[in-house]
Amino acid sequence: MSGRGRPEPGTEILAAGALLYTRGPGGLEVAVIHRPKRDDWTFPKGKLEPGEHVLAAAVREVTEETGTRPVLGPPLATVRYQVEGRPKRVDYWMSLVESPGGFVPNGEVDTLVWLPPPQAAARLSYSHDVRMLEHLVSVAEADSVPAILLRHAPAGRKNAWHGDDLLRPLDGHGAADARVLADLLGCYAPRRVISSAAERCLGTVRPYAERIGVGIEAEPAFATGPGVAGDRTEAARRGMTVLLIRPVPMVVCAHRENLPVLLDQALAVLDSDLPTDGWSPPKSGFWVLHVAGGRLAALEHHDLES
Repeated sequence: MSGRGRPEPGTEILAAGALLYTRGPGGLEVAVIHRPKRDDWTFPKGKLEPGEHVLAAAVREVTEETGTRPVLGPPLATVRYQVEGRPKRVDYWMSLVESPGGFVPNGEVDTLVWLPPPQAAARLSYSHDVRMLEHLVSVAEADSVPAILLRHAPAGRKNAWHGDDLLRPLDGHGAADARVLADLLGCYAPRRVISSAAERCLGTVRPYAERIGVGIEAEPAFATGPGVAGDRTEAARRGMTVLLIRPVPMVVCAHRENLPVLLDQALAVLDSDLPTDGWSPPKSGFWVLHVAGGRLAALEHHDLES
C-alpha cells in the first residue's frame, strides 16, 4: 500500500493502479474507494515498492485496497501531479471484474462502492479521476482479451553451445527471468500458452504454464535459428492469423528474428494503425495486444526493467 519506498528529494514517485468495472443489471458500474486518512473518494492505486515492476505493483495495490485481484486489461491513463514538491506518476489499467466482492475495510480504505458512471463522477474528489472515468466509459463497450508476444529469456551465448540449437536451454539469468515473468504474465491471466519449439522459449513460459496448470502448445512454425530447416516466415504468419481468428487470453513466446513478423501480422489481421514506437523487445521483453471485437483496442510493451 502507499507509504512504502520513500523517494529521494526531487525524484519521481512511481505508483500504479486500476479502474475496476463490472456490468451490473443496470449497465456499467465502477469501484470507487474512500480513504479516511485523506477523506477523499478515488480509484485504487499505490506506490511501487523498491525494485517492483509497475504491473506487479498495480495488481498488488488494487488487491490490498479492494480485496479483488485484478486482471489487467488495456492501459487507461498515466496521471502526473506534484506531491509535496515532488513529481508523481501513476499508471492505470482497466480491469473487468466478473463477480464483485471480497472487500474488507482496512487501514487505508474504509469504504468501497460500485456506482454507475454519473454517480461515480459526482462522488470522485479529483478532476483527473473524473477524466479517467470518462475515458473508461468511452472505450469499455467491447471487452478485450490479451495476446502477449514474448521474446525468450537469456540462454547463454549461441556460439558456446555445441549441440542442436533447438535444445539450447536458458542460462541462470534466463531461469530467474522466467520466474519473474510467471508473475508478470499472471497480471493479464492468459489461459493459453504457445511457444516456439525451441527449448529456450519453452523454458521461458514453463513456470507460468505450470503455475496455471496448462500444457505448453509447442509450435514448430514459430521456431527459428540454426537447426531449423527452411524459411518459416509464411508459416509463422499463418499461425498468427489462426490464433487471432477467435482470440482467447494467450501468450506466444518466440525469437528476436521472428517476433517482428508475428507483430506485423497481428497488426495486419487486426487492421491496426496504432504506433509501435519502434520498440524492439529485449530478452524477456513482451508486447501486449489488447484485442476487442476483432480490432486492436490498445498496444503496450514491457521489459523486466520497467
